[in-house]
Amino acid sequence: MFIDTHTHFYDSWLLPDAEEAIARALEAGVGKMIQADVDTSERDEMWKIGDAHPGVIFQMLGLYPCSVNERWQDEIDALMPYKGRGIVAIGEIGLDYHEGKEWEKEQKEALRVQLELASEWDLPVNIHLRDAWEDFFEVLSDCRHLGLRGNLHCFTTSYEIFERAQKYGDFSVGIGGVVTFKNSSVQESVKRIPLEKILLETDAPYMAPVPYRGRRNESMYIPVIAAKIAELKGLTLKEVETATTRNAEKLFGI
Repeated sequence: MFIDTHTHFYDSWLLPDAEEAIARALEAGVGKMIQADVDTSERDEMWKIGDAHPGVIFQMLGLYPCSVNERWQDEIDALMPYKGRGIVAIGEIGLDYHEGKEWEKEQKEALRVQLELASEWDLPVNIHLRDAWEDFFEVLSDCRHLGLRGNLHCFTTSYEIFERAQKYGDFSVGIGGVVTFKNSSVQESVKRIPLEKILLETDAPYMAPVPYRGRRNESMYIPVIAAKIAELKGLTLKEVETATTRNAEKLFGI
């Protein structure tokens, strides 16, 4: 069995076909899938899908950095009623300056508050980062005492960044479709990162792997990602399947 540690069946691009997509994933051997949360606008739909597939679909809870604005504290307050509802991680949370730094201060504060929440609730974190690594490490340094664990979602950067993250917590990396792209720099990182620190993810419906690049992504493509990792590390597909499933089950408690 494979596990997709980051997907969005409730996304408008995937939602009309969500039930069929779940069935296709199960047929492909992807037995468990974790939905990443973004904000209150889509949370009810996310939970509806999860409730319909107990033991197969699991839920994260969190405020996505690109959803942070002047009302971010209200969004944080809206997380509280979900405590005790089987949440497996606080995520996806983080920093994203790709479209600008208008909400830089608020993003950092929202991240800090949610890292504290993860520590209080004894949950791993799922981290989204884009054009913001230095600020992320600044926040992590301030939160070093929290004993954080989690994964760096959509990891596409260097082995040195992976190593640096370990100074502040126990972090794995989520490897998705980008690893299959021609000349992708993350391929060299994957060769060096220990297999016990690698998780599989799609970020569906986005970032489909080759040969499906440019199309809608789905959890059923997880074995394609796993096969590329196996090739890069000189392992069998079964070895990658077994290890990454064990990694996900341990980190998320599923």
